[in-house]
Amino acid sequence: MAKLQRILGIDPGSRKTGFGIIESGRYHPNYVSSGVIRVEKLTGAQRLKTIFESVCQIIDQYQPSVMAIEKVFVYKNPNSAIKLGQARGVILCAAAIKEIPIMEYTPTQIKSTIVGQGHATKDQVQFMVQKLLKLTESPQEDAADALAGALCHDRYMTLGIDPEKISKGTKF
Repeated sequence: MAKLQRILGIDPGSRKTGFGIIESGRYHPNYVSSGVIRVEKLTGAQRLKTIFESVCQIIDQYQPSVMAIEKVFVYKNPNSAIKLGQARGVILCAAAIKEIPIMEYTPTQIKSTIVGQGHATKDQVQFMVQKLLKLTESPQEDAADALAGALCHDRYMTLGIDPEKISKGTKF
């Protein structure tokens, strides 16, 4: 029997950061927890500090063995890209300080793995996350995206695909 592991999925955002934790390693992944770190009402460095501290608390509470985080894609607005990059930076720093391995997946990889096509809508992702984890209701949008990232990592591991190669951009 495969060893159980906890996967922390993160959907980074400068205003709302989704997180989702699943337990993997048996027949199908099990839901552990999910939520959204909301920092809309804070400014600048306070947003980053809150995201960092919240991710550290989540790691301490749930003890994940790996983090699956969505890679940044190109934004039309450079300021949005910079803010998202800063949020991702503090999330990656939190994982590094807590010595949690980090696996990165593109939005297209996550959507195609969970929904079956890389340009799926948020509603489709929410629906499939709910079905795959056998949840009684649909998770919040950002939490669903984070759970989708965790499920994507679980699927790659189940298929025996080396996540290090995925992180380095190897095509399969």
